[in-house]
Amino acid sequence: MPAGRSEVAVSQSRSTSQWVWLVLLGLVAGFLSGMFGVGGGILIVPALILLIKMDPKIATGTSLLAILPVAVVGVVTYSIGGHIDVWIALLMAIGSIGGSQIGTRLLRRISRTALQWAFIGFIVVVIVSLFLVISSRDAVVDIHLWSGAALVVLGFVTGILSGLLGIGGGVIIVPMLVLLFGASDLVAKGSSLLMMIVTSMSGTISNARNRNVDFPAAIVIGIGACLTTAFGAIVAAAIPPFEANVAFAVFLVLIAARMIATMVSERRKRGLDGDAGAAPAGDTPAR
Repeated sequence: MPAGRSEVAVSQSRSTSQWVWLVLLGLVAGFLSGMFGVGGGILIVPALILLIKMDPKIATGTSLLAILPVAVVGVVTYSIGGHIDVWIALLMAIGSIGGSQIGTRLLRRISRTALQWAFIGFIVVVIVSLFLVISSRDAVVDIHLWSGAALVVLGFVTGILSGLLGIGGGVIIVPMLVLLFGASDLVAKGSSLLMMIVTSMSGTISNARNRNVDFPAAIVIGIGACLTTAFGAIVAAAIPPFEANVAFAVFLVLIAARMIATMVSERRKRGLDGDAGAAPAGDTPAR
């Protein structure tokens, strides 16, 4: 069956329970996006693979499209409270677009497992730092030549890691803006979502050309997510900075646990495949 028709056929044959799962997935992902300033792909992609039995490449492309309306709603909500820095978002977006392309190309040359463990180590450092550095809600990032260049570099590195690991940039950007640039946690989250609008559009165009997007699923997830994104942003603004850091740390722990579980599962699968491909011990020539 041609690739273009296969996606349509799969969407039409989807059961009612699977459509319900897509709606629920959108509701949860939308709240997390608003609460933490992340895209939600860290939840959407594995859920689509496990619950909907979607191809990983299509799941990634579908998630990226579903994130687009979510990011728009999140940006509007954060901007109402004045928690958006357009320059921060644009400078990071400039770097991330180029970085994601490089990350995708490097994926064939660099050990994915080593990168995943390195990222888990990064998460551990961030979690510890979140309890040592509590941001001020009144903090303002001073944009000048060097800080602007640093933001582009941050976006570039984030883009590379996103391309290599298939993770959303918000997981990296939000804590780095707080820890390295002294940004308010709310400004970091709002600016992260604004940057995602640019990167999501760029990635979706590329994925659509390669037929790696399930449009019906993306629309359903996106609609469900838009219903809860604003609520997540409101909750983020309502809780104090320390409690917000604790919540984000818990979120990062769950991400690390999910990555470890995925790596263990993949390693076991490779082991089983290797055992299946090996010749049985008893199949030696008779003498």
